[in-house]
Amino acid sequence: MPVLASFMVPHPPLIVPAVGRGGEKEVAKTIESYEKVADEVAALAPDTIVITSPHSVMYYDYFHISPGAGAHGSFAQFRAPQVEFNEVYDEALVKKICESADSEDFPCGTKGERDPELDHGTMVPLWFIRNKYKGGKIVRIGLSGLPLNAHYRLGQIIATAAEEEKSNIVIIASGDLSHKLQDYSPYGFAPEGPEYDKKIMDVMGRAAFSELLEFDEDFCDRAAECGHRSFVIMAGAWDGRKVTARVYSHEDVTGVGYGIGSFYPGGG
Repeated sequence: MPVLASFMVPHPPLIVPAVGRGGEKEVAKTIESYEKVADEVAALAPDTIVITSPHSVMYYDYFHISPGAGAHGSFAQFRAPQVEFNEVYDEALVKKICESADSEDFPCGTKGERDPELDHGTMVPLWFIRNKYKGGKIVRIGLSGLPLNAHYRLGQIIATAAEEEKSNIVIIASGDLSHKLQDYSPYGFAPEGPEYDKKIMDVMGRAAFSELLEFDEDFCDRAAECGHRSFVIMAGAWDGRKVTARVYSHEDVTGVGYGIGSFYPGGG
């Protein structure tokens, strides 16, 4: 059972107290849910935490996996340079994923790194997790402009590679929902915004992962969603397995959707 669990989480920097400076209280439900996720990751004690992030290196036709022994990052660009991370990469699992991808000519690997620094889509989840669990290496994977079914296939490859490597992993699907939920949203309001959030929370709450592939990409663009492809990669890692899903919270008070849920093996 290489995939111990997976989690759908958002990544607003303001949720980190040193960044939010009190503003994080605005999303108290999300913080409470995030603490649950961190507690659960700590209880699982995975060998490796695989994080898919929309803000890591991204290419139109290629999935980038961060190379090397590890990476540093901080919230300096959010006026909190004192919040730092020094993470160790699971080089063996990265190698196995790349070998599996190469064997079927799947466009995924460690080439083309533009910025080795950890991104906030990776660091926000790690801020909560590392407060509870110091163990485990990480694998950081970016999204791509490839179709949704390619993202799903990547999830399958990750799960198979973890099984072959005999590595117990937790997958963190980092991604905000719509950025068009309110008039004061970062990109204004669009009716597709609330529609997307309602739909994605329903699908994830039922672990109806095949339905993720049915979202029209134009609809997703109009909703200005951030994490859909991240969620699809995570879904692919559960392919062919029964999953128990639980939604912890959804908030839209900042004009951006923040959804948190957990996924464990088993269920009906």
